[in-house]
Amino acid sequence: MNKIKQLINSYSRFITIPWRSDVAAAQRVIFCIYNEKDELRLRARIDEFEIVTRQSGHEWIGFDLTDTFPKWLASQKYANSYFEKPEHLYTLLPNYLIFITGSFEEFLGVHSPGENSVVALKGVGSLFGLLKVKEVVDRFAPLVRGRLLVFFPGSYENNNYRLLDGYDGWNYHAVPITADRVF
Repeated sequence: MNKIKQLINSYSRFITIPWRSDVAAAQRVIFCIYNEKDELRLRARIDEFEIVTRQSGHEWIGFDLTDTFPKWLASQKYANSYFEKPEHLYTLLPNYLIFITGSFEEFLGVHSPGENSVVALKGVGSLFGLLKVKEVVDRFAPLVRGRLLVFFPGSYENNNYRLLDGYDGWNYHAVPITADRVF
């Protein structure tokens, strides 16, 4: 059995466990962690995560971060000058976080997920070098009344998450799920 199928099985075992309603926002976050080389395989099988979620009696709503950066950059008044001098872009990155948070809030307003919903977040690899996933999760988690599921291309070891295995990660209170197990 391949790693993505094993990840789906691990997620399926976890999502069927009854949910407690008295947990903090950070504890309602689920990270499905997979090797970044499996990104396309995972995206091709996202529907299987949705199926097992619905079979366990929960709603499913998906949000994709993949193209948020180009949309945000295109909306900037001086977008063309940032291509000429990209080092100046980093001063604006806090505005990118505000932009994606606003997009997420708008998305939630349209779909109205409840306490029994899983809001699945894909495309977090597109944040690499721009924002830390922790910053985004810290903003998004309190907005979700159910569970925030983050598809995370990277690694998890000793309570430490590393996006794309590219730099030192961070410690987070989310439930980590890998192909091998639920922690």
